[in-house]
Amino acid sequence: MILVTLGTQDKDFKRLLKAIDKEIENKNINEEVIVQAGYTKYHSNNMKIFDFISPKELDDLMKSARIIITHAGVGSILGALKYNKPIIAAARLSKYKEHTNDHQKEILNEFEKEGHILALKDFNKLDNLLMKANSFKPNKYKSNNKKFTEMIEENINKLSKKSIWYRISPYVYLIILILIIMLIIM
Repeated sequence: MILVTLGTQDKDFKRLLKAIDKEIENKNINEEVIVQAGYTKYHSNNMKIFDFISPKELDDLMKSARIIITHAGVGSILGALKYNKPIIAAARLSKYKEHTNDHQKEILNEFEKEGHILALKDFNKLDNLLMKANSFKPNKYKSNNKKFTEMIEENINKLSKKSIWYRISPYVYLIILILIIMLIIM
């Protein structure tokens, strides 16, 4: 089974689903395809599509998927990496109104450079990545949280001689960052 997850971004990502549908029609995908589409409205006779599913259901699908295809959202990629499965990721692009900017291109490039994913940059070459996915083993993800925390602490120490806001704001930002990281990991 191939799992496709588009996250919960409130913008459309039909472009990816059309590319997957094309590969099913071309017989390059011959197995069940389940899609968590979020806000993307797309009809296909070839895929089982859900708008939103519970985190537990998504987790169970990731565990049983042979390949995971996802948008280049950090949370979706990190969630998929937990299961050491081949991941094909594609960036949502602002020129197609799939996102407000192109930050997912940077995310895609970094995860690809580290050997965690196969990056889908040309949607006409999805068939090639599907073949590569058959033997692709993602590199284990190592969190940068320790280094990031050390950098924050270093900056806190530098700012400690400034006003009260400058002394407490890094802690506020650190707490917010930790909460965001916890939400992404869970």
